[in-house]
Amino acid sequence: MELPKIKILDEKDKTLRLKSKEVTFPLSKEDKKIIDDIITYLKMSQIEKYYEKYNLRPGMGLAFIQLGIPKNIFIIVEEINEEEFRNYVIINPKMISHSEELIYVGEGEGCLSVNREVEGIVPRYARMSITYQDINGNKQEIRVREDISVAFQHEMDHLNGILFIDKIDKKNPFKDKEKMREI
Repeated sequence: MELPKIKILDEKDKTLRLKSKEVTFPLSKEDKKIIDDIITYLKMSQIEKYYEKYNLRPGMGLAFIQLGIPKNIFIIVEEINEEEFRNYVIINPKMISHSEELIYVGEGEGCLSVNREVEGIVPRYARMSITYQDINGNKQEIRVREDISVAFQHEMDHLNGILFIDKIDKKNPFKDKEKMREI
């Protein structure tokens, strides 16, 4: 595999604070190429020989806005077995329901745009359902849970100009921890 030439914006870049725009279909060749590049990049970032060779930080999700493109598209690449992945290409997502139960990632959330350790918990819904369009513009619905639910919410926040660090209470980073379940 060859590492795609993509540049991920750093948290200091104001572009990350833009609200992404609705995507129209059909997708351009360029958008399809970016989707393929993101999938390849995320896979490589999760495979040891590649993340060591290219000095990559492992990541499972990336929104177009993180590349400076304000379009409502994000990709999640979930490793389901060693070097076997499930790809989610999510376009124009809308949350339609979510659980009452809140969860948080025990070791903390990370982000390919935030190049530092961040202490604190980010409250997320344990389960949620969204509608979205696939790469061909077809309407889809998906229900996600646990770590994939967290990843979807993290990327949907990006589409609205929100970073996970915004959701951590500055004065009390572990606020209400006892009201949530750690995953």
